[in-house]
Amino acid sequence: MSGVFKKQQTLDAPFIGRQMYELIRELYPICRSITGDGVRDTLARVQRHIPLTIHEVPSGTAVFDWTVPKEWNIRDAYVKDSQGKKVIDFQKSNLHVVNYSVPTNKRMPFSELKEHLFTLPDQPDLIPYRTSYYREAWGFCLSQRQLDEMSDGQYEVRIDSELKNGSLTFGELLIRGATENEVLISTHICHPSLCNDNLSGVAVATFLAMTLAACEPRYSYRFLFIPGTIGSITWLSLNEEKVDRIKYGLVLACLGDRGPMSYKRSRQEKSEMDRAALHVLECSAKQHLVRDFSPYGYDERQYCSPGFNLAVGCLSRSSHGQFPQYHTSADDLDFVDSASLEDSFVNCFSILSVLERNLVFINRNPKCEPQLGKRGLYRQLGGYTDAEAREMAMLWVLNQSDGTKSLLDIAERSRLPFDEIWSVAQALMECGLIEESLHAQSLLVQASQELAQLKDDR
Repeated sequence: MSGVFKKQQTLDAPFIGRQMYELIRELYPICRSITGDGVRDTLARVQRHIPLTIHEVPSGTAVFDWTVPKEWNIRDAYVKDSQGKKVIDFQKSNLHVVNYSVPTNKRMPFSELKEHLFTLPDQPDLIPYRTSYYREAWGFCLSQRQLDEMSDGQYEVRIDSELKNGSLTFGELLIRGATENEVLISTHICHPSLCNDNLSGVAVATFLAMTLAACEPRYSYRFLFIPGTIGSITWLSLNEEKVDRIKYGLVLACLGDRGPMSYKRSRQEKSEMDRAALHVLECSAKQHLVRDFSPYGYDERQYCSPGFNLAVGCLSRSSHGQFPQYHTSADDLDFVDSASLEDSFVNCFSILSVLERNLVFINRNPKCEPQLGKRGLYRQLGGYTDAEAREMAMLWVLNQSDGTKSLLDIAERSRLPFDEIWSVAQALMECGLIEESLHAQSLLVQASQELAQLKDDR
C-alpha cells in the first residue's frame, strides 16, 4: 500500500484547497445543464487535471423508466423594454434564463411576460435558479427588485437556444487498485454558475482523483462526473454488469461553504462506508452532522434504490435546501473558500483511507498477553501519556485480532482513533505478533453484503 495512506500528513492540503478554489473560479462562468456544450466544456477543463473518458449517450435512449432527453444549448437571451433597454440579460448572469428554455422570439405586454418571470420575494436581491428539463417551456429569473422596477408596456423577448436530438455527456475515470472491488465517487456537473452546489463537488472529486492516482490503492476507484438524476440513472442502466464490483461509494456535493461537515447514511445504514465516515467525523473533534438515509437528495438515492442497494452515502457541508444561498445567485465565489474545500478534501480522503487500511489480523501469540518490553514496544515512544495510550491500543489490537474483527471494529469498540489502531497494528505486525488475514477480510465483506440483502428481503 502506498505510503500516502500511511502518512496523510504528506499531503499538502492547504495547496490542494487553493487549487480547488481556482478550478471553481475557472468553471464558474460556464452555463451548464443536464446536456449540452456547457457540460462538454466543463469536462474538457477537468480533463486537464485527470484523464477522464468522455461518454455521449444519444437522446431517446431508454434508461430504465426514463429516456435520455434532447440536448439543450443556449447562445444568448434577454428581455428589452419599449425603449430597447435590456432589463434582463443572460450575458450578465446565466441564471437569468430558466434552464432548458425553448427558443423564443416575440413581443408581448408585461401582463403576459409576467407569467414567465420567477423571483424570490423573501430574498429580493437574489436571482433564483429554475429548470424545465422535462417539460418544454420558457422563462426568465430575476431579482424581486428588478421585477419591481419593470412597468406596463410592450417587451421584446428573445431566447436564442436550441433543443434538438443530441446526447447526454458524462465523464468517467477508473483508477485501478490491487483488487477489482470498487469505491464509487460520484458528483453532479449539471448546475450553471453555482459554486457550492456543485462546483465544490466537482473540484473535490477532481483533486481526490489526482491524489489517488498517485497512490497504490487496495480498492479500485470509479469517478463519475454526471448530470444530476438522469446521469446516475443512465450510468446504472448501461453498466449493470459492473455494479457488483462497487462495494462502497460517496456522492460529493456542497463541500465549499463554511458550514460543518455533514454525512448522509446509505440505505444500508451501517455499511463499512457509513461506519468509516462516522468514525472520521467523530474523531475530528469538530462540529458535524449525521443524517439518516432518505429517498430525497442527490444521486445517492439512485445508487441506493432497492434494485441496487449500494453502500453509497453523501458527504456535504451545508445540506441541500438548508442554506439561504441554495439555488440562488448568492451561491457565488464569495460563498465558498479554500479552507472549507481543504477541510472537505481531508475528511473525504480520511474516510477512504480508513476503508483502504481496514484490514483483519490474526494474533500469532493468542495465549495470554505477549511481553511487549522485550520487543521494544513498551513505553518507547513519546511521553508517558502518549505511551500509555499507545500501549492500550496495542492491547486492544492483540485482544481483538482473532480473524473476525477488522481494525475499524477495534477502533469503534475501544473508542480510539483509527489512525492510532492502524499505527500500533503496523508495529505489532513488524514484530511478528499479528498477521493479516486476507480470507477473513473477504468473508467480512461478503457477510456485510449478505446482511444488506437479507434486510431487503425482509
